[in-house]
Amino acid sequence: MQSSFYPIGTPGVPWGEAEITAWRARQQRQRSYADEVLAAIDRLRDRYDVVQYGQLDYAPDIYPLFALRSRGWQDGRPVALVTGGVHGYETSGVHGALRFADRDAADYAGRLDLLIVPCVSPWGYERIHRWNPRALDPNRSFRPDSPAPESAALMALVAPIADRVRVHIDLHETTDTDETEFRPALAARDGQPFTPGSIPDGFYLVDDVDAPQPGFQDAVIRAVSAVTHIAPADAHGEIIGSPVVAPGVIRYALRSLGLCAGLTDAPYRTTTEVYPDSPRTTPALCNEAQATAVRAALDYVLGQ
Repeated sequence: MQSSFYPIGTPGVPWGEAEITAWRARQQRQRSYADEVLAAIDRLRDRYDVVQYGQLDYAPDIYPLFALRSRGWQDGRPVALVTGGVHGYETSGVHGALRFADRDAADYAGRLDLLIVPCVSPWGYERIHRWNPRALDPNRSFRPDSPAPESAALMALVAPIADRVRVHIDLHETTDTDETEFRPALAARDGQPFTPGSIPDGFYLVDDVDAPQPGFQDAVIRAVSAVTHIAPADAHGEIIGSPVVAPGVIRYALRSLGLCAGLTDAPYRTTTEVYPDSPRTTPALCNEAQATAVRAALDYVLGQ
């Protein structure tokens, strides 16, 4: 656990441009968006319409943004939206979405139109970071006039079909680095003290406090529990500081917090969270849990 102040900035003083530049200089590419994500999307081109919905110009790097759209798209058909990699470091969100697209999506042909966006934040994916290069969290930036280009591009993609989106499942994960890097960096950036917390050991969901769907959330939890373990409540009956309202389920104000899952008014929405650093699971099981969560969400909605 980090006990000293984050190595950039002055305690109690929010970052300015100099601190953001210093932070960005510390971020090194650790994996390849082209090799690990774009290559996987290319292998799916014979089954999907691959749509480029934007491009991020973070000189010297340029990142094309792609979505997978069902073949035979019909304007009157309900849409299922699957998003991953809003936080680029959350690996299973990206590869869980790709696994679902490769293995499972054909089972829903003709029943739902699928829009799958596997990696919303490729700069963060390559650097295994939560933020974009402007030290902004895309998952707090889904709001009008978004300051995060990743979020703005996804909002523009979804806007024309937002009223058709019946279900949106946003795939995330929590790692040990939330406590050792990301939350300390957030506190330093905002000029706030860092208060250590804990990482939930297992899978859980974030429902919408303003439009809860307990049956929907429960269906996803039950399906995923056959793949990996569900995070228990802590001693206070909470997960990450929020009351547990059902096994493995908490609630956030999705829209007002600018979260990706609040992007539309879809009646069925959830954010998944898995914990790949747990000794009780593996990265492969986390990918499987994410794909299973998508299937369970779609099956529940079709059953309604």
